[in-house]
Amino acid sequence: MSLESNKILGGVGALLMVISLIGLLGSAYFLFLLVVGAILVLISLKGFADHYQDGGIFNNALYGFITVIVGLVATVAIFVILVLQVLSNIPIDWTNPMEVQQYFMGNMYVTWQIAGTAIGALIVFYISAVVSAVLFRKALDALSARSGEKIFGTAGLVWLIGAVIPLVGVLIIWISWILMAVGFFSIKTAQAPVQPVAIQQPPQPPPP
Repeated sequence: MSLESNKILGGVGALLMVISLIGLLGSAYFLFLLVVGAILVLISLKGFADHYQDGGIFNNALYGFITVIVGLVATVAIFVILVLQVLSNIPIDWTNPMEVQQYFMGNMYVTWQIAGTAIGALIVFYISAVVSAVLFRKALDALSARSGEKIFGTAGLVWLIGAVIPLVGVLIIWISWILMAVGFFSIKTAQAPVQPVAIQQPPQPPPP
């Protein structure tokens, strides 16, 4: 693909990621938009890595993407397995809402045990998110150095700061995606050199 195609793919992908986080507030398709946007960004970074002959641009981003996906899957798996293990040891009729409510009201330690499981699972995801942000920052720093667009370096730093800060950090990461989109659309593509137009000289008169 051409440099212009990589530029458009990256910009569109980053915009889809931005839109997906807005959709998180009321749309069921936010996860789909986020994944599609991330894949487009990865394809774009692969193209830039080939163009600038710098494998770190793509490799770090790919590892970052894999890290956060593995972290998310591990978080859900840990939570579900541990919670099911706790609930399976509770001798009550789960089809009776009153009995379930009375049990948990009288055995608060079970509720705290489930809450502790949720916190532990979230810690796993938090660690994966921070590691992923570090890798994405390396990729964006490399792209910034190669393309000359310093905004990529800023986007990588803001992304890492957002990953480190719980809860409100999601908004900061969203801002980093906006910066990344601006960076993609701002990349200057090389222009073909203009060929000089040959000027025809008038014929010289014959010597006397």
